[in-house]
Amino acid sequence: MRRYESYKDSGVEWLGKIPSQWELTIGMNVFRENKRDNKGMKEKTVLSLSYGQIIIKPEEKLVGLVPESFETYQIVEPNDIIIRCTDLQNDQTSLRTGLAKDKGIITSAYLNLKVINNHSAKFLHYYLHTLDITKVLYKFGSGLRQNLSFLDFKRLPIIDIPLSEQQKIAQFLDDKTAKIDQAVDLAEKQIALLKEHKQILIQNAVTRGLNPDVPLKDSGVEWIGQVPEHWSVKKIKHVTSKIGSGITPLGGGSNYIDGGIPLLRSQNIHFDRIDLNDVARISEFTHNSMKNSKVRKGDVLLNITGGSLGRCFYVDSNEEMNVNQHVCIIRPNKKINTIFLNMLLASEVGQKQIWFFQQGGGREGLNFQAIKNFYLPLPDLKEQQKIAIYLDKQVAKIDQAIALKTAHIEKLKEYKSVLINDVVTGKVRV
Repeated sequence: MRRYESYKDSGVEWLGKIPSQWELTIGMNVFRENKRDNKGMKEKTVLSLSYGQIIIKPEEKLVGLVPESFETYQIVEPNDIIIRCTDLQNDQTSLRTGLAKDKGIITSAYLNLKVINNHSAKFLHYYLHTLDITKVLYKFGSGLRQNLSFLDFKRLPIIDIPLSEQQKIAQFLDDKTAKIDQAVDLAEKQIALLKEHKQILIQNAVTRGLNPDVPLKDSGVEWIGQVPEHWSVKKIKHVTSKIGSGITPLGGGSNYIDGGIPLLRSQNIHFDRIDLNDVARISEFTHNSMKNSKVRKGDVLLNITGGSLGRCFYVDSNEEMNVNQHVCIIRPNKKINTIFLNMLLASEVGQKQIWFFQQGGGREGLNFQAIKNFYLPLPDLKEQQKIAIYLDKQVAKIDQAIALKTAHIEKLKEYKSVLINDVVTGKVRV
């Protein structure tokens, strides 16, 4: 893309050089704080800031909000810029800016900026968006929890160029980002299809085997359905030697050290891997004091609490590791193949039982007694091994395709961020 003919120092460290013909102003010349309360329930359409978009909040999300509470909300007009100004210290990942497309109301905890003096709301939103994603906005936070206020935006350096140029830039970015968003949406749909194909593949293999013409019989278990005639159905406690979890060491995080033995928590257990990138580590002494929750090669690890309930994967190395109380060790005996067991738990058959027993046992998660009574459709060990080898290869191919699509999405999002930043700060010319 083209650059401008010449540049000058903006005088602002985080902005750097800008085109020679561009000028700077401050926020008080382009924004005013838009404070319009909703007393008398003048507006009833509830809006929300979600992933950098101002959206109409679905009715099912309004549970617990009585109509009287909406009187404390503020009225939003199309082209208002909404900023979430609170808690910069603890949340540096959320997108904090959004441009309103609809008239409605939004929580008064947000800052509402009305664009004034012949400026483009779209251009200024793109500008504030790039200050958000590059974390420049975080430089202006104040107070213990690092909050922003309208005073910070009144003093904020703002690009000051003719309205026609602002509109040209905004239109260019609208067109380009729409195409990028379409490409991201397509890749996300392709990932969803791959995941669906993976789940169907696993489900069919662990309940029907690899022979599509095999005679079937009723398993006698509702959520398993029919299985091959020569298969049996057993409870998981009959094909395992251990079902149990660990503890959080006394003192919690104060026991964690650099370079120690991995203590696996629920965030480390995924359907396609055990992720050690963000693993807590404990000393050998602490590890040995938790000998009942040491993991072994061949163990299947299952998350039994929280939002990741049901995620599972198997241990495929001899590395010394331990688990806390949110991860259950399921140790296969000689009657069941590790990979086959893991695939069973990850399949619809396994997940249905996990969620059934979790709902029946309360919100705290799964207990060991429930896990011990899971039903498993089982062929003989030789057939299990064949199914495991087949699924391991096929699932690896699907996971690789998903990883490539995911990487493509990340590159598209990165390109979008760089494009917006380069255009609104004058590094490239449209």
